[in-house]
Amino acid sequence: MCGIAGLAMRQGATPDQSALTAMARALAHRGPDGSGTHLADNVGLAHTRLAIIDLATGDQPLFAGPAALVANGEVYNYLELRADNALATTTNSDCEPPLHLYRRDGLAGFAAAMRGMYAIALHDRATRRLVLTRDPFGIKPLYVAQVEGGLAFASEPRALLASGLVPPRLRAEAREELLQLQFTTGPATIFDGISRVLPGESLVVADGAIIERHRRAALPEGGPEPITEADALARFDAAFEDSIRLHQRSDVPYGLFLSGGIDSGAVLAMMARLADRPVRAFTARFDVPGAADEQQGAEAAAAATGAIHATVTVTEAMVWRHLPEIVAAMDDPVADYAIIPTWFLARRAREDVKVVLSGEGGDELLAGYGRYRSAMRPWWLGGRRPRAAGAFDRVKDVLRAPLAGWRDGFAAAEAAAATQGRTRLMAAQAADIAEWLPNDLLLKLDRCLMAHGVEGRTPFLDPGIAAACWRLPDGLKVRGRTGKWLLREWLSRNLPASRPFAPKQGFTVPVAAWIASVGDRLGPLVAAQTGVAEIAHPDRVAELFRTAGADKHRGFAAWHLLFYALWHRAHVEGLPTDGDVWQVLGQRG
Repeated sequence: MCGIAGLAMRQGATPDQSALTAMARALAHRGPDGSGTHLADNVGLAHTRLAIIDLATGDQPLFAGPAALVANGEVYNYLELRADNALATTTNSDCEPPLHLYRRDGLAGFAAAMRGMYAIALHDRATRRLVLTRDPFGIKPLYVAQVEGGLAFASEPRALLASGLVPPRLRAEAREELLQLQFTTGPATIFDGISRVLPGESLVVADGAIIERHRRAALPEGGPEPITEADALARFDAAFEDSIRLHQRSDVPYGLFLSGGIDSGAVLAMMARLADRPVRAFTARFDVPGAADEQQGAEAAAAATGAIHATVTVTEAMVWRHLPEIVAAMDDPVADYAIIPTWFLARRAREDVKVVLSGEGGDELLAGYGRYRSAMRPWWLGGRRPRAAGAFDRVKDVLRAPLAGWRDGFAAAEAAAATQGRTRLMAAQAADIAEWLPNDLLLKLDRCLMAHGVEGRTPFLDPGIAAACWRLPDGLKVRGRTGKWLLREWLSRNLPASRPFAPKQGFTVPVAAWIASVGDRLGPLVAAQTGVAEIAHPDRVAELFRTAGADKHRGFAAWHLLFYALWHRAHVEGLPTDGDVWQVLGQRG
């Protein structure tokens, strides 16, 4: 896990070293263990390193002949790639095999066999091209911007803004998505001129411009395939064991984010099966009466496997003290309230480990959400499309204008997901895997962990798991009112203490209760912020915060405005985020 950035200019032009330095400085939190640069011809590359594998000789850039590479992420099957292809590497870095495979197989073949999470930049001086590649699920981020004289890229938008080559101008369409959906969709970010490299996409850059685009799919083609439950369980067990084994490759200590749920419980069960020492597990809980508390379930699972278990209690005081810092980490904005416990968990985990595994992707691949069961039914039987309503649809007259078109991006993903042979369930899953997963869940995990120099790994998001699970019959994913049927069956046999068939509790962060307790004080501060005043009536914002505890819709809308107020200050206005929420919001720009 690292940070990468670079410039690819027109032929004859020299990359601006001050801009390259500024981008690297903006990514220092992603790579506190070292840095490196490569300048040749019209291309400049920068790398900040978080050392996980090959601590002694794995510094980047890496070189082979006329090619240079910088990467963010991990290629988990690097040992197999090296052995199977008889690669003569000079380091033990997991990122060196892709460099040699590119030189041998070119763009079409070098990434096909890689298993991992990665964003790679490769400068081929022989062809005068820069290649940018992102993993198929979009676990690791990568952004590009066409700038004067060429193209800039970086692991985070903040680095592109810090370069001085891209101004922080907002796209109104993306802002409306954020307020309603809590994340933004598609290749265009909320910043005008900054785009995401899509999951699985490879770009070829020559003479300062993108000249080719290629895409590697994350999911196998086709609809459900016939398979018995027994065979499906055996196939999943083999694929899951293989994935966890690969995801535990590390030269530094690693652990697990453990909730009381199915996905992380399954990861714990398999880690315990493979481990030669107790698993280190970390769980978050809240001090609000009635809040969803996963501690008991997590403790039972940890005890059953002999895990070393630490619990982080997130208090209201902690939230108000650190929220500006937490929101500032989300430069590509995600108003998912789970950023709060994720940030605190990463901070605690860093005391003991440098890598954590998590259960992201299990719900999407194995159909765990209630919205999937609704999507399986036609409308006349009570079915409805996912995300039919936004955060402000039930909170009227707060915003100055209706949020029109906010669902267009996700609707486009739904249309693209409904390919030949897929069931309604598969189409709903595929739309989430295309948009919700990389642009909310994985982005949240990446930024919150990178803020503390911790690497996050997601073993469900592996080609082997996708091959084993994606084309399962609907009845092995959803049965009655129960989702993730196959995973629950597997877990009942491998970790029954996790109670896999107990009703799904969900992970609800009590933001409405926290906001309601200070709404009279917080509302006027939020209403006075430049970003909020542009889009909302100040008096109605203040009223929304005063009544945030009245129902979940008001609490959710208030949280979105609070997030947006803090985010806008940090990333559009460029104002300091030092201090607690009262100090930061009380400062005038």
